[in-house]
Amino acid sequence: MSSLTDFFNRPETDGKGVSHKNNIIKRNIIARMALQGECTLAELTKELHISIPTITKLVADLVEEGIVSDLGKVETPGGRRPNVFGLTNSSIYFAGISVARDNMTYVITDLQNNILKEVKDDTFVLSDRTQCLEKICANTENFIATCGIDRNKILGVGVCIVGRVNPEQGRSYRYFTSSEESLREMLESRTGLRVLLENDTRARCYAEYTCGKSKEDNNVIYLHMGRGVAIGIIIDGKLYYGKNGFAGEFGHVPFFDNEKICSCGKKGCLETEVSGIAIEQKICDLIRKGVNTILREKFDRNEPIHINDIIAAARNDDNLSIELIEEAGEKMGKAVAFLINTFNPETVIVGGNLAAAGDYFMLPLKSATNKYSLSLVYKDTKFRLSKMSDNATAWGVAMLIRNQIIGL
Repeated sequence: MSSLTDFFNRPETDGKGVSHKNNIIKRNIIARMALQGECTLAELTKELHISIPTITKLVADLVEEGIVSDLGKVETPGGRRPNVFGLTNSSIYFAGISVARDNMTYVITDLQNNILKEVKDDTFVLSDRTQCLEKICANTENFIATCGIDRNKILGVGVCIVGRVNPEQGRSYRYFTSSEESLREMLESRTGLRVLLENDTRARCYAEYTCGKSKEDNNVIYLHMGRGVAIGIIIDGKLYYGKNGFAGEFGHVPFFDNEKICSCGKKGCLETEVSGIAIEQKICDLIRKGVNTILREKFDRNEPIHINDIIAAARNDDNLSIELIEEAGEKMGKAVAFLINTFNPETVIVGGNLAAAGDYFMLPLKSATNKYSLSLVYKDTKFRLSKMSDNATAWGVAMLIRNQIIGL
């Protein structure tokens, strides 16, 4: 008997001939059964647009290999009763790992995207140093070894990291750029598994699109308002990458005529006014000037003020925190107007730290978007806050490595 693990671990052919074509169709058959469950030959023919004789032969091959089972006849209103088929062995798994600025999150998922294992490490701090790179590799290797899943049944590892990422090359262009070997190559060498390296915002965007309430939408913009600003873009149900995978760096559009230097080295970027880091800097500057806030004691103790502290203060009716969050929402709304005028999405999803501010952020954002966008576009665009948990980024990249391996 063969298995799904054996099937997907088979070496790729040269991409030519009937054998290669049939292998692709078999993968599509398996993907369909993995996603939607049991089915008949007629249903496979209709959905995959393959002739009945070809489907019949390839399903028979999969049955002979022990990958697919003939589950017998299914009842119908009349006529001949067709046989129904399903996967014999679906025990293959995928790992998703999120490398954030101040934590790492690890998940194990199955073919149906169910999370079976989740671990979070809040002691991790991301930095562009060799020691941090080694820790990422060691942590990933340790999680695979201790997650409780047979290593031979884990077909791939999706890893996402903040900043600019080229998934095809497997490289981060913000962290660990001095090494000749890509981050993906290093992780594959350490784990012995296939690895996908992805941008964190795109990974979360895909999780929002797949598991959130926007499944009926084909064009979605995910706006991540964390300590930085970035977007994920879904066009016709697919993630949009651009030429080198750098699409979505919306925070570095020069919206403002100011002299503030952005982390990218340029001046006037959107991030310099509306990001979590920008709001943190603004409130510290105002406290130094004597403006009153309930965060003054924290500042006087020389403790860092995080955007989450400012959001908590706003919820506690701190006027300065409320004003800064509303100001960021208004400025962001003007930028979102540009986005929806350009892409005309069905839905804009807002996530990240500032999503937790709720109406303090969303009301001025929507008001400004309405003011500066075309009315025909605005009235057809839905806005909603992310309802997904912190594991969404790791979950999303696990889905993406699954799709890559089974050919979705």
